[in-house]
Amino acid sequence: MLLNRISFRAWAAIGAAAFVATGAVAVQAIVDEPSAAEQAMAAGGFANVANTESAGTNVPSDHAAQRAALSDRAHDTQVQRVRDQIAEELRKKAEAKRKAALEKKRREALERASRERASSGGSVPAGSARAMARSMLGDYGWSSSQFGCLDSLWEKESNWNHRASNPSSGAYGIPQALPGSKMATAGDDWETNPATQIEWGLGYIEDRYGSPCDAWSHSQANGWY
Repeated sequence: MLLNRISFRAWAAIGAAAFVATGAVAVQAIVDEPSAAEQAMAAGGFANVANTESAGTNVPSDHAAQRAALSDRAHDTQVQRVRDQIAEELRKKAEAKRKAALEKKRREALERASRERASSGGSVPAGSARAMARSMLGDYGWSSSQFGCLDSLWEKESNWNHRASNPSSGAYGIPQALPGSKMATAGDDWETNPATQIEWGLGYIEDRYGSPCDAWSHSQANGWY
């Protein structure tokens, strides 16, 4: 009986040990094996951490992009300023060239008028406004046949008087520019120089009507040109 009790106790101890060991293994297995929900939560947490770290690393990159954009705008502003300066210089040079060309035309007109008078027997006084105008027709591609229309037009407007002034309208000069200050585009001496007035008047006729005879036709039909 004593032996049997000892044997029973031994087997009970062994069984208990086995149960404890088995239970420990099971518990450990339960602890080691997370559920699907726990796995998802863990994955989300890791993703948030990764995103936070990624966002943090983008801050210096964003600052660099902003600095680059500011640098580009400053460069574009400087380039535009240089372009504007170059354009202004070119405009001034073109204006100086235009004025020089006009002055050259006036001198050539006076010389041609003098030569024409010598060849025509003096029918048109040398240096007169009419002589200058007739000698300048070719500069606009007009034949001498246009001079008759021009003569009639400006005879009607001002009697070829370079100081003719219309007090009611403000028109001035041989072509009766309205206002007279328009002729400043042909020269600063527009108030006193017939050649400057003629240069402006012929340019006006060319731009507006195409030829002196067309301008004269308009004047006859409307009373002005």
